[in-house]
This record gives sequence, structure tokens and C-alpha cells, in this order.
Amino acid sequence: MNQKKIYCIGIGWIGVSALARYYLSQWYEVFWSDSNNSKLIEALIWEWCDIIIWASSSRIDNSFETIIYSEAVPTTQGELLRARELQLLCLKYSEALWRVVNEYKLITVSWTHGKSTTSSMIAQVLKHSWESFSAVIGTILKEFGGKNFYTQWDNNFFVIEACEYKEHFHAYKPLVAVITNIEYDHADYFKTPESYVQAYENFIHNILPWGFCILDANEKNSSKLIWKRSDINYIAVSKNSFELRGVDGSSEIFDFPEIVLHVPGSHILYDAKLSYVVTHMIGISDKVILESLENYSGVWRRMEKIGTTENWNMLISDYGHHPTEIQVTLQALRDTYPEHTILCVFQPHQYSRTIELIEWFKESFDAADTLIVPNIYESRDSEADKINMNTEIFLEAVNHKNSKNGKWLIHTAELIQKFDIDNPNNAILLLLWAWDIDSLRDKIKTS
Repeated sequence: MNQKKIYCIGIGWIGVSALARYYLSQWYEVFWSDSNNSKLIEALIWEWCDIIIWASSSRIDNSFETIIYSEAVPTTQGELLRARELQLLCLKYSEALWRVVNEYKLITVSWTHGKSTTSSMIAQVLKHSWESFSAVIGTILKEFGGKNFYTQWDNNFFVIEACEYKEHFHAYKPLVAVITNIEYDHADYFKTPESYVQAYENFIHNILPWGFCILDANEKNSSKLIWKRSDINYIAVSKNSFELRGVDGSSEIFDFPEIVLHVPGSHILYDAKLSYVVTHMIGISDKVILESLENYSGVWRRMEKIGTTENWNMLISDYGHHPTEIQVTLQALRDTYPEHTILCVFQPHQYSRTIELIEWFKESFDAADTLIVPNIYESRDSEADKINMNTEIFLEAVNHKNSKNGKWLIHTAELIQKFDIDNPNNAILLLLWAWDIDSLRDKIKTS
């Protein structure tokens, strides 16, 4: 029997690569293409993957069972056009993922902030328990051997991040759904804050009967969604406790045990509490949960300590690009390192998104001593968006006390180097990004 084959277009995207690793674990032969090379792609090549940089429609033939492509791949991409010409099954990443995970006891993590941190914490606890599982995570974990996918042969649970963009998460059928921090986002698709919240309410209707919906009791939009269904269990999470409201109408409050973390930030501690609720609820002992969380060392792109600079300053990278994510990340650094000078190098995500959230950005950078903005990442933006928003307009609106226009990567690198020289052995350099600003890490760090 011939080996099954799939083709992934846009493999450099974190979600697509994790799903491809799933298919490798199922003994598929996997072929890939991407427009750019990266360390992620180089790692995948070592995992017996056939990858080309850019594209070649001649590689697409009738031997492929499925073509999987990322949301960012245009409909005019040559390989995708050839696949459709041959009438092959072509699936967006989100479509391909739900076809896999809905066969398991699915745990979804979905909200505006903290998806990767919470899902990776849940996965880490499961890995150290007797429960069998698989996980597709939106970042790389040391505990997964530097990968974004993990599996056990006889898996029972499946942990994923359920993205709300374009209502992709409506395809999932979770047994456990974690929803909190519903702050308006993706304004290019959700035209009003009300429509954004409604998407989450609709998602709750996908939870399996007698399943669990875990919500933030103190966040205004999340708290609105409690008791939208009578045939599922709700868990309302507060700062120090959580309340289980059962299908049978019962209600019981549990206090959180002390959770010790080595990653700073009250927002990270809250993610740990959500992870505790999920794993406690499925029957894992407190001893295993608390030890696993205490050993949690963070993930790639989330408060990631990269190393030190030539002048002995700390270099940190974080994927946060929503105003609230930025604010809590910077505040966590300020609280943890009160005597340090903080440089924030921020790359906004999309012109349209920046326009919609510009009022929220005005308070995001208060904890930073210096702010540098190199450029805005362009994705699905119109010409009108680019006219109405640019780096100069952004900096003027934010009105930070000490901000600079980085004018793309080369000049930004020069500004970072000067800051490093001027503030030796007493500073934190934070890369907050959505695209290529993180590529500067290897030029800045020395150890």
C-alpha cells in the first residue's frame, strides 16, 4: 500500500507546522513549501520533511490526499491553484485541524490574551500525569523537545488553541472550553465589539453536553456568558477561588492552593490558575499539577529570556501585540526589575488593527522608559489603511515621553546598540513583535 501524502503551503506558520508534525506522527509523507526560510523550517527538515522555499506547482499531483494551507496564503498562489485544478481536497489550517481534534476529548483555550501560555501549561501538566494526550500549541516548548506538537500513542485528550479570527473556533466540539479576557480584537472581521462577544457566545453552543465552560468571573464580557446553556457545567474563575456551577444546579466554591511560578507577571499566574482548574477538574492530583507548574519555564516568544547583550543587559522577546498584552508584560517587568531601565521595541500588527485599537495603545507603554517603533507589519491591509496609519501617526497618538521612529530594522538595530552602550548592566531590552523584529535577537545577544 502506498504511503499517504499531504502537502502544506505556508509551513513556516506556527500552527501549520504543528499540524504537519501531527501527520508525521501518523506516518504520512509530508511535503511543504514556504516563501521564506527560518529556524523552524530548518528544524522540520531534520524531521524527514520535504521542504522547498517558495513554491513549485509542478510538485502538486493526484498522489496527495490533502493540501493544507495557512490563512496568509493568497488564493492566487500557484500550488493552491494547481491543487484546485486537480480537484484535490484543499483545507485551511483551521479546517484541517478540526477534522483531527474533534475525534478526541478536546480541550480548547480561546480568548484575546494568553492562549499559548495557558494551553502550554495544561499540556505540561498532562505530560507529567498519567493522562494520555496530544497537543498543538501556538509556540515552541522546551518540554516538547523544542517543538510545537506533542503526542502519545494511546492519546485520550487533545489540547489546542481555538482561534476566534473569522469565527474559526466554531468548527470545534470541545469537552472543555476555556474562555476569558474577551477584549475586542480583529476589527477587520468583527465590525463591532458586540459581534466579537457574540462569536464567543455562539462558540459555547459547541461544547459537548455535560462538558465544561471555564470563564473569568470578573471580566465583563466573559461574565456575560455564564449560564447561557443549562446542559453544561460552568466554572467561574476569580483571583483567589473558582466556583463550579453544575448541570444539576449545584454550586460549590474552591480556593486556589499556592501556585509558585518562576515566570514573572500576575497575568502568567492567572493563566496558571486556569490551567490548574482544567487539570484539577479532569482528575489530576494537586501534587502533580503544582509541581508541573512550578517547573514551567515559559515558552518561545512569551517573556522569553534570550540572553544578555554586549553591555550585560537582559534581552527578552514577547509576541504580545494587543494593547492589554503589552501593558501587562511591561508592568510585570517593571514590578520584577524596579531598578532597571526598560527599552521597548514594538512592532504593531496590521495597519487596520492599529487604527481600531489606537486609543487603547495610549496607556500601553507607560512602564517603558524608551519606546522604539521600527515599522508596522502589513497583512491584509488596504491602501486606505496605510494612508491613515503609519509609524509617525502611531507615535504621535501614543505620545510616549521618550519615543523614537526606528525606520525599519537597520536603523532600529543602531538605536538599540546605542541604548545598550548608554545603559550598561542596568537595562532590559524587550522585543515586542508581530513579524520580523525578532530577527534582531541574534544580532543583539552575546550570551
